[in-house]
Amino acid sequence: MRKAIAAGVDAVGENRAQEMTRKLEQGAYARVPLHYIGHLQSNKLNKLVGICDLIESVDSGALVEQIGSKADALGIVQEILIEVNIGREPQKSGVFPEQLEEIFDIASRTAGVKLLGLMAIPPIYTENDKNCNYFDLIYQLFVDMSEKKYDNVSMQILSMGMSDSFVEAIRAGSTMVRLGTALFGERT
Repeated sequence: MRKAIAAGVDAVGENRAQEMTRKLEQGAYARVPLHYIGHLQSNKLNKLVGICDLIESVDSGALVEQIGSKADALGIVQEILIEVNIGREPQKSGVFPEQLEEIFDIASRTAGVKLLGLMAIPPIYTENDKNCNYFDLIYQLFVDMSEKKYDNVSMQILSMGMSDSFVEAIRAGSTMVRLGTALFGERT
């Protein structure tokens, strides 16, 4: 992690709270923002709220409220992204597109949170064109939600694209990509 930061990585993300905690204790993230990108459960919030600069994987109104409550108790504002299950895959977390307005309404009236945009992990296909269709869909949702006016919402970030699809994601409008495998190799 330190080598990646020294080489110019300007933000780091973790998808496992326990690994993140261990690396924090070792000072692995010095000088760069820390994002949590893994599946979010309420029992992990004590390890994340106020520690991570951005929580990218918020997928319910209840989690928005719980994050807000914890952040408010700490006297901070926690920045979040809403994860969208754009492919409607049952094995993946995230809200469905038609649930976005409801969760944005909740975020707009929840003290302690600031909603900065959307995150998505589209289905994996071997044909880039099919994946690009999902990138185009999430980009259009991002644009649509950006045009609506909500308190506590500042649509700045569209986090989509990973090591195998970041080029297509950037072409479709992604402002943030996740490149763990490309930088660090496959997880063992």
